[in-house]
Amino acid sequence: MSAPPSPNPPPPPSPSTNGESQSELKSQSPHPPISWPAGDPLSLEWVQDLMSKLDWASRNLAPSELPTVLPVQVFDRLVLVGSKILHKEPNCVRIDGGSKVVVVGDVHGQLHDVLFLLKDAGFPGDERLFVFNGDYVDRGAWGLETFLLLLAWKVFMPERVYLLRGNHESKYCTSVYGFEKEVMTKYGDSGKHVYRKCLGCFEGLPLASIIGGRVFTAHGGLFRCIPVTPSKRSKGKKNRRIVLNPDSSSALSLGSLEELSKARRSVLDPPWEGLNLIPGDVLWSDPSMKPGLSPNKERGIGLLWGPDCTEEFLKQYQLKLIIRSHEGPDAREKRPGLAGMDHGYTIDHVVESGKLITLFSAPDYPQFQATEERYNNKGAYIVLEPPDFDNPEFHSFSAVTPRPKANPYYDFEEVIDSDEELDLAAMSSAS
Repeated sequence: MSAPPSPNPPPPPSPSTNGESQSELKSQSPHPPISWPAGDPLSLEWVQDLMSKLDWASRNLAPSELPTVLPVQVFDRLVLVGSKILHKEPNCVRIDGGSKVVVVGDVHGQLHDVLFLLKDAGFPGDERLFVFNGDYVDRGAWGLETFLLLLAWKVFMPERVYLLRGNHESKYCTSVYGFEKEVMTKYGDSGKHVYRKCLGCFEGLPLASIIGGRVFTAHGGLFRCIPVTPSKRSKGKKNRRIVLNPDSSSALSLGSLEELSKARRSVLDPPWEGLNLIPGDVLWSDPSMKPGLSPNKERGIGLLWGPDCTEEFLKQYQLKLIIRSHEGPDAREKRPGLAGMDHGYTIDHVVESGKLITLFSAPDYPQFQATEERYNNKGAYIVLEPPDFDNPEFHSFSAVTPRPKANPYYDFEEVIDSDEELDLAAMSSAS
């Protein structure tokens, strides 16, 4: 395992929140506001400039001043182009080729750690491509900047950067864990417009990837088969009504990649009941040391699956690894039988055909902690080398310190647990 030292840049200027200092700070900006390049195609220089300006703004400007760096017109263009690319991709993207692949887990609005990770791993390019495993927003103070930066990389290099969906890329989670309020704070009168466009972009994010025919990645993990019963139809009717078989844990079985490919992912909140259960499973499920498949009662959506299911899935599709994310140190401390997230990753199942890995890329998470002692976990990313992609190199890293001062966008003292006890009624009303 490679463990780069904790980066410790010189302390940044404390961001000011009073209007009098803001005009002075804006005059110190080393660059004019970001503009969309003429002729549309982005360049490496443009993306690097975006990285630099978002970093500078996070350290020097109040959140409401972000539009002076990233005007809403540039946001609109970036999200429009990015959404078109994402919506055209299949539910499960297949990534083949001879270059190494960097896999990244949850980053949760921790912009400065993402900037470090990109530089530490090396930017996307001919030598390497990236797969980001979801949860770009919520909890941290820079979810919007983080997502837009990664979306810019996607637009610049659509076949070298893959953005998968996490459970937090949803209307329900973003309304509870801070992203909606963050956007409204930063874009003011345009906030509703920016938030709505982000949700539309989230709907286009693919659910999973298969790397080199050997590695399956998804935010939560495995998913169920959806048994259906065709009902009798009247003569002359073209369509057939499908009725879901009664749901019981004894009836649960693993779903197929074909079923995954046909699931309807363009939903603001993946449903926990009805026919379209696969997206919710892929985004919310968790591994267990107990064999079999069972409803994920702790979260209220998705599944728990055991080592036997990992083996079945790997063997059926001749895979060697499953890499999922979804669980930070706060969630893992309440999961008996599974390792903690101190180093940014755990190997949860070791079976005959391969392994199941949980990867978490947000160090010192969550940014705002209500506990007396911080978790102070490391984050990690994985490098997969061709041609087999089945021998993961783990790279753990510490949080960039000090973080710029920021205020939370959600009541972190009341929402300590990460996504546990999903409020299905609130989720239904959010949809």
